Amino acid sequence: MPSADPEPILDPVPDIDRETAYREQVLRDLPRNYVAHLLHGLLGQTGFRLVNAPTFLPAYVLMLSGSEFVVGLCRAIQYLGMFLTPLLGANLIEHRRRVLPVGFAIGLTMRLQILGIALAGFFLAPASAVVAIAIFLFGLGFLMGIQGVIFNYLMSKVIPVERRGILVGLRTTLAGLTAATVAYVGGRYLVEPDVLGNGYAATFLISFGLTVLGLSMLLLVREPEPPQVREATSLRSRLGDLPAMLRGDRGFTWYFVARALATMGRMAVPFYIAYVGDAIGVMSESGKGIPTGAALGVLSTAFIIANSATNFAWGLLADRAGNRLVFLASLGVWIAGALGVFAASELVGFSLAFVGVGAGMGGFQMAAQNMALEFGDREDLPVRIALGNSAQEFVGFVGPLLGGLVAVLLSKVWLFGIAIAFQLAAMAIVVLYVDEPRTRVRAH
Repeated sequence: MPSADPEPILDPVPDIDRETAYREQVLRDLPRNYVAHLLHGLLGQTGFRLVNAPTFLPAYVLMLSGSEFVVGLCRAIQYLGMFLTPLLGANLIEHRRRVLPVGFAIGLTMRLQILGIALAGFFLAPASAVVAIAIFLFGLGFLMGIQGVIFNYLMSKVIPVERRGILVGLRTTLAGLTAATVAYVGGRYLVEPDVLGNGYAATFLISFGLTVLGLSMLLLVREPEPPQVREATSLRSRLGDLPAMLRGDRGFTWYFVARALATMGRMAVPFYIAYVGDAIGVMSESGKGIPTGAALGVLSTAFIIANSATNFAWGLLADRAGNRLVFLASLGVWIAGALGVFAASELVGFSLAFVGVGAGMGGFQMAAQNMALEFGDREDLPVRIALGNSAQEFVGFVGPLLGGLVAVLLSKVWLFGIAIAFQLAAMAIVVLYVDEPRTRVRAH
């Protein structure tokens, strides 16, 4: 039986002159677009890390709710949103020659969720604030799932593959230095003295302002129009193409599986700070150990600096040896950091452990995202990005829920061990079944 016709593509035989003009524009605008992406990452990542770091928000939710399960639930709700929408994001943009206008609309709405988290802290009672935070985290995740596809695709259009590693590493490093400073100030001078009546909410308000400034930097971007894009199709139709895409590229399929398994390591992340609270925290009204504001500032600084500063080294390694090696090495560092959290008993030891966790998580996220850009053809790139992101965030949704149950029913030690086992399985799959995708002939 003859195979079905492939999905239609606009301009199925691209004119050589148009392809040449496209590449020439990319190179001509590269300095401007490089700076725009650098500034966007510097300011935006600084703000988002204050919300996504495994310190401020988990500690805040634990203080409000007194429940470790609720801590995992809130983070799981965010990842549920992130799981639901990457394929929607791909469907929104893969037929568009310019995607930046959609990115602005999604990016601004996403940042309003952070503002909502801050305002909930200022104006709502603890129980109501937890509910509101969960709702805003779902909205944040829902929009992050779309934005992750849009901005990764935008980067693939304006930054050549051999220059992406250093860019991502440099902007992450600079953002980390800034975020570390803001995190220390937030912990020491906002949370500790309870500025404005709620130091956590004040920290998230600063996060909102920084992310908005970061988004405005993309006004500098000059986005080229590719000579070849897909026709607009329904989301259901594109979902029907996915099995064939996975069957047709076994390397991408195994990468897809390994990325999902490695992400199960995040099931333990919201509970690192709870483990620290058990060891060196002060007792809250709920009877739970909560790290002091000063300790939160130190641990956040350690995590964010490592998560960011090491990305420049990860980026150099990726540009020279490929993202597959970074994927493996960063998971190893993450595992070492997680073991350090378990072994530490004082703030200095926990700080060193958070350095390992931050370095490993930063390298893994960079490698996992960039590897998705290096399989297959340019026309299918939005769907490949979306597929990888969806798998990662589905596991991110399930992981914290499972982690909360394990922490409550068994112990945090069991939780850390299970998370590490998933990561070791991911490393084994990459070693055995995933070749370096950069060695392939690519259309982009």
